[in-house]
Amino acid sequence: MKKIFPIIETSRLILREVTSEDAKDMFKYLSDKDVVKPMGLAPFQAVKDVWDEVSWYKSIYEEGTGIRWGITLKDSGKVIGSCGFLNMLTKHYRAEVGYELSKDYWGKGMASEALEAVVKHGYHHFQLERIEALIEPANLPSQKLVEKLGFKREGLLRHYEYTCGKFDDLYMYSIIKEDINLI
Repeated sequence: MKKIFPIIETSRLILREVTSEDAKDMFKYLSDKDVVKPMGLAPFQAVKDVWDEVSWYKSIYEEGTGIRWGITLKDSGKVIGSCGFLNMLTKHYRAEVGYELSKDYWGKGMASEALEAVVKHGYHHFQLERIEALIEPANLPSQKLVEKLGFKREGLLRHYEYTCGKFDDLYMYSIIKEDINLI
């Protein structure tokens, strides 16, 4: 039986499953080096690279190891980023959260609105106890974003990931269910 992909609505956004029809919108931000660098990715070179990303979103959802929503503008349906869980370990009631947003929408509260909705969804619908965010030390805007939502910095994971030909240190942030108001 096919699972029904959940839709999350906020005041300005609809978070929904992305499809290959969204590839052109997604390519706009996934080809931007400033957007993808903190993700440990090289800028996408062609729309077909986005199809691989969409396939990955679909596979983690089907496998139960994650879920990634397209962040869409309510008024136009345009995909301007994504947000969701990966490395979900239901046995331990935890997941890692990740997100990216088109540079055109930075500083407008869109990432905060999407991330808050996804975190609450994780606690309500996946019964998560702990949500983690791994952030590069140089990515101050992302650190401020998660701290604003109540995430606590737990420490530095030295040479935690190998991406784009180098080892990256990452800060480990987390938020646990009792840290936030779930109303």
